[in-house]
Amino acid sequence: MNQLDQLRQFTTVVADTGNFHQMAAFAPRDATTNPSLILKAVQQPEYTPLLAETARAHRGAALGEIVDRTLVRFGLEILKVVPGRVSTEVDARLSFNAPATLARARRLIGLYEAEGVARERVLIKIAATWEGIQAARELELEGIRCNLTLLFAFAQAVACGEAGVRLISPFVGRIYDWHKKSAGLSWDEAARAGANDPGVRSVAHIYRYYKQFGIATEVMGASFRNVGQITALAGCDLLTISPELLAQLQASDVLLTRTLDPQARDSGMAAVHHSEASFRYALNEDAMATDKLAEGIRAFALDTGKLDALILAL
Repeated sequence: MNQLDQLRQFTTVVADTGNFHQMAAFAPRDATTNPSLILKAVQQPEYTPLLAETARAHRGAALGEIVDRTLVRFGLEILKVVPGRVSTEVDARLSFNAPATLARARRLIGLYEAEGVARERVLIKIAATWEGIQAARELELEGIRCNLTLLFAFAQAVACGEAGVRLISPFVGRIYDWHKKSAGLSWDEAARAGANDPGVRSVAHIYRYYKQFGIATEVMGASFRNVGQITALAGCDLLTISPELLAQLQASDVLLTRTLDPQARDSGMAAVHHSEASFRYALNEDAMATDKLAEGIRAFALDTGKLDALILAL
């Protein structure tokens, strides 16, 4: 078997793209999108008409509603390709506004349901700020499943587990990027590869913590820079992978072994709980997570603004 098929034996493979034509070649179970991926897709000739049609059909509606309808339109096309779930993201500019996040999430689900899609097939992506996590807590109680994204710190994972979030997306590659940049000339790529990669270590720690304490939240490693990061997390609940890296896995027949065991236990691991104050302090103490969370929100907000501009220009 190629490495992609081997990986599927112990991990659910998810396609990380807005290009629903491309993803079909890799037969993923689920798919994830984000504002940057959707922006990239709508600027390609084969997808430009989809944006134009959606904007024309709802001309006169509020800009935010047209954006949401565009995201859902892509989600509907993706769901024709994947048998499982699609993740659709709430506007990152609402990351610190729980009531607005709730309203946007409910609208997205409502748009999917109006098209006959059961809410079980949709994950609402929300940035893992304190406000985002509390909004997700309420949405989960309503049966709206959430994918908490831009997750870099263990404190974020703990709070998501306590909130009953369905799934989290810790960002392997962006954690790696920060540590590599921080280390500068002292960075040793070979020594920090595989299980020693800082992004891999972060996800593995969260995975082991959830399994040890019976936390049902699914762990989906995301944002990979190379195949080695993916194979080092074989056994994680889910991994969301770009088409480029999916192709590399599909082209390799190197033996892949499971590295994460759901039955493994660590007698030295203690349960952690967070109040709002302790969450904010723990996040503040993690310079990498603080930097990357802020950077990620800014980048997604910028790309959502560019999508707004494309719609206004139609």
